[in-house]
Amino acid sequence: MGLENEVVYVVDDDPIVRDALSSLLRSHGKDVHVFATGAEFLSFERPDTVACLVLDLKMPGMNGLDVQRVVSAQISIPIIFITGRGDIPSTVKAMQGGAVDFLTKSVDEAVFMRCGRRGPPKGPNCQAASP
Repeated sequence: MGLENEVVYVVDDDPIVRDALSSLLRSHGKDVHVFATGAEFLSFERPDTVACLVLDLKMPGMNGLDVQRVVSAQISIPIIFITGRGDIPSTVKAMQGGAVDFLTKSVDEAVFMRCGRRGPPKGPNCQAASP
């Protein structure tokens, strides 16, 4: 925590989840950008800064795993998956793709803010920068 220009991107099709995570992260001093779809996030011009991505697994259009594949091919960014409808194969794919954590909704605030802190990269305390 405390890194300047630290950004957390939240991609979730549920506006209630987006608002809740955004409020939580902002209350912890994070600069947060929210997106309703993976395509919206991918089309956003992201600055070269310390960042991480909180990504819903199941969304209309591009799902979270699709977004992870595209993002991972472009930059190195810690990804935390959240889902209300996860399954073991999707969890395995996400983790094999480099996700730092995989949480189920409704996300416990304390657990969410601790996720990824076991070692670099660091979940909402984003420690990886784009190459």
